[in-house]
Order: sequence, then C-alpha cells, then structure tokens
Amino acid sequence: MNKKITGSEALLRSLIDEGVDTIFGYPGGAIMPVFDCLFDYKKKINHILVRHEQGATHAAQGYARVSGKVGVALMTSGPAATNAITGIADAMIDSTPIVVITGQVVSALLGSDAFQETDVVGISQPITKWAYQIRSAEDIAWAVARAFYIAATGRPGPVILDFAKDAQSDLVSYTPIKINHIRSYIPVPDIEPEMIVEAASLINASKKPLALVGQGVILGNAEKELLTFLRKADIPAASTILGLSAIPSAEPLNVGMLGMHGNVAPNLKTNECDVLIAIGMRFDDRVTGDLNTYAKQAKVIHFDIDPSEINKNVKTTVAVLGNVKETLSKVTGLLRANKHTAWRETFKEPYEKELKYVIQKELFPENGPIKMGEVIHKVTEATGNDAVLVTDVGQNQMMAVRYFKYQQSRSVVTSGGLGTMGFGLPAAIGAKYGAPHRTVCLFVGDGGLQMTIQELGTIMESGVEVKIILLNNCFLGMVRQWQELFYDKRYSETVMKNPDFIKIADAYGIPGKSVSERSELDNAISEMLQTKSAYLLEVKVEETGMVYPMIPAGTCVTNILLGNEK
Repeated sequence: MNKKITGSEALLRSLIDEGVDTIFGYPGGAIMPVFDCLFDYKKKINHILVRHEQGATHAAQGYARVSGKVGVALMTSGPAATNAITGIADAMIDSTPIVVITGQVVSALLGSDAFQETDVVGISQPITKWAYQIRSAEDIAWAVARAFYIAATGRPGPVILDFAKDAQSDLVSYTPIKINHIRSYIPVPDIEPEMIVEAASLINASKKPLALVGQGVILGNAEKELLTFLRKADIPAASTILGLSAIPSAEPLNVGMLGMHGNVAPNLKTNECDVLIAIGMRFDDRVTGDLNTYAKQAKVIHFDIDPSEINKNVKTTVAVLGNVKETLSKVTGLLRANKHTAWRETFKEPYEKELKYVIQKELFPENGPIKMGEVIHKVTEATGNDAVLVTDVGQNQMMAVRYFKYQQSRSVVTSGGLGTMGFGLPAAIGAKYGAPHRTVCLFVGDGGLQMTIQELGTIMESGVEVKIILLNNCFLGMVRQWQELFYDKRYSETVMKNPDFIKIADAYGIPGKSVSERSELDNAISEMLQTKSAYLLEVKVEETGMVYPMIPAGTCVTNILLGNEK
C-alpha cells in the first residue's frame, strides 16, 4: 500500500506528473499548506513569486503562449482569486491553456461567508473551460489530470481548481492518474471527408483565393502544413494579430496583417477575393468590421476545431472541422498545383500606397519627434527579427504587431480579444521562462506599464532578463486617437502626468536609460540588448502620434483611413 501523503504533496506530485516545471504564484492563508509543501519541492518546481495575482495569470499566459505547454498560477482565496479573474478571462477569449489553483476555506465553512471566502467556481464558470472545487484529498490526482487535459486539448483555454484548505492537509494514498478521455467532452470533432473534398474543389476552381490565418494554426502546431498548403495552391495569406508569426515575415505569400490597424492590401482584398479561406480564426469584429458588408462576394471555407465558431459571425460555405494540422494536410492532398500570379500582383498597388503614405513616414521620419514605429523597427532589426515580441495594449500594441518581424512561430504574445492593459509586463516575465533561450522584447505604454508596474519586483527577485521598451507619449494614446478622430479633439482624462520611470527601475535594481533624441536611439538599443540582465529603455515618442491605417469601428473593411496623404 502506498504511503499516505498530504493533499498538498499530492497536488505537487500531480503537477510534476503533468510536466510542470514552473509556477507563478503568491501565498496566503487558504493556500499555505501547499506553499509549505512547496518548500521541499524547490528542486523540482520553480516557483516565481509575483507581486499581484493578476500578474501570476498573465505570466502563466506568456509562458504558455511561447512554450506550447500549460501555464500554472497558484494563489490563495478571496481577493487573490478575484484578482486572477482578469487573466482568466483574457486566457479564455485568446484560447490560452492555463490552470489556476486557488485556495479556499475549509469545507465546513463553505457558504458561511467565512474570512476570505468567495464563490470562485460560480464567478469563474462563464470564463473557463472547467471550474471545479476540490473538497477531498481523494479527488486531487483526478482533478489535476482532468484540468490539464481539458486546458490543453481541443480549443485550449483556462481551468480553475478551487482547493479547500482541509483537503490540502488531509492524508491520501497518491497514485498518478492520466486522463485522455472524458465522456461528453469532444475536444476534436470528427473530420467529414465530404467537407475536405468540397473545400479542395472550391480552392481548385478559385481565381482569387485569400487565406486568413489565425492562432489556431499555432495552437495546432500546423505551421509547416500551412506553408505547404499555401505554396501548392499559390494562395496569398494574411494573419490576425494572434496568428502573426505562424508564417515567417519574409514569406512571399505573406501579405500582412488583418484588422482595424492591419495592412491595406489584405483588408481591401477581403472584399475582392472569390474564395475566403479562414484557418483557425474566429472572425472577430476588429477583423470583419461591418458584417453586412464583409466578403459578401466570396465563398467562405472555415477551418476550425471549435464547432461553435462556424456561422457565428460569418456565413460559411464549407466548414472543415477538426485539428487544422490534419485537415489542412487532407485538403492539400487534393489540391492542384496552381499559380495566381495576376491576383497576387493586385496586392502590390495598395501596399505601395500604404508604404508611401504610412510606413515610410512612421519608420523613417526625416525630422520631428521620435515615432513609435521607428523604435519598433530598429529593435526588431537589432535582434535579427528573431526575438519574442510581447506587447501591452494600445498604440504600443498596434505599432508593435505592425512593424515587428518574425522568423519562427510562437513569437507574439499580446492580449487580443480582451485587450487587457497591464498584460505586457507580467506576460513578458512568463514568456522569458517559457523560452529562456530567446530574447524577449516588451513594448509597453506609460499607461499600461503603471497598471502592473509592481511586477518589476518580480524581475528584481527572479533576475529574469526581459527587455522593456517603454514608448512614453504622456497620453493614453489610443483613447486620445479616438478622441481626436471621433470626439472633436476633446481630450478628456487622457493626458498622463508620469513619474521618473528610470528612477523607479533603478529602485528595483534594473538598469535603464531614457532617450528623447533620435541620435541616441541606436546606441541605447544596442546597450539594452547587450546588457546581461533586464533593462528598461524609455523612449519619449511623439505625443500626438497616430496609428494608421485605421478602419473606424463597425464600418466596412474597405473604409480605410491613411491619415494625411501628402
């Protein structure tokens, strides 16, 4: 008979059996038995002490996004659990696999409004794939195995385990459990052969195909299959923000980014193509604009693992359900080798227009204040276009995803669907732990940085090497942009009076430099990248800069603003 161990040790053994090597967490009363046990497991599990529970969830997201593994966050009950809700919601909408473990009051006190008791399961059910309360030590191995299986399979997402304190201390005989099937849970729908044939037939007959690449390609590890598919049929491909890096930036078939601040050509061609091929993307409103005018001329093929996405926003002609790694290969096998030279040539004119009126002005300004885009361009060039890009939310995010370049997959970590300010700094910490061999560059604004600035303490304590590029315009830039364009320049509460960020970084033992002159920028970037530690590079950029192109919210994807076309 197995020697009995505490529920806390059973939890840690279960995590190790799931391949967990890193946890982001913060201790407290209702989870203290687990942290006490963690003291004896330091050689097997690396615990990163964050400064706020929201930071733990975002760090777990960053870890998961670059590593392809399940991220883990650990915290106590009550306010700790509610602090994690934003990160859980963010992970849900962006399909990021994380397991969040919260402490809970002892079982006998449940429902009594005990100290630091909240209904974590009730709160989190709408924003998780599964939420479960562990009240018995006997359930631990089963619950952890089930949690990891659900989080990682099918369309990934967050799972929460609410762990009663008595179950952490009770004794149990631990036997590892592996779950690879749950009744009524169908993570990957069966492939329908007739849909494969219909999709291939439509593509073979197409004269003007366009592929829309989403994060599903990355989550399905289908990057090679995607390139084979695109190259065989000579199909131009554009990416959603979360789909960026599924295709290398230098790939000739890569025609850019979709969406509100995406590239002109793919947005225009969405309403000109004859077959629209959506691959692991969900037709978010920031991509489609007005659905009443979106791609009405095209037959739509939708590859997805989640049946609920089919016909949710855009009417589908052919739905190809299943893991895109398998379905793309099957369709590719039925495709004729093709050339769409004339169609692809039509992308050049709108690209040249965007290059002239937007890109050149943003990346290579002749004078005036430093622009966000030129900073991003210089950083990606200095890293050989091979760093992990992490962003916060706002103008810094849109500029970064527009102008950073990628050679390999899993190189973009950003808050897509929820748009969470404060995401960037803790996510960058997690990303560095998920890909310790890669350079991690965080672009963040002065507003977003101050939402989770306490995580500089996590960097100080852990020594994690994150390169932080603060694009400081002393504004809530994206809100200010909307106020300029749509609210008669009434800049209500968007001007930011900021602290000395370099002094703050120095207080945390993080070297840094503030740059306001263009002549200083190259040397400052070089110093940042050569420093063998975390680094904060503050660049004081144009205060009233604008992110163009821009499609106003809710309008047609062809209604593209380029700014001052002079």
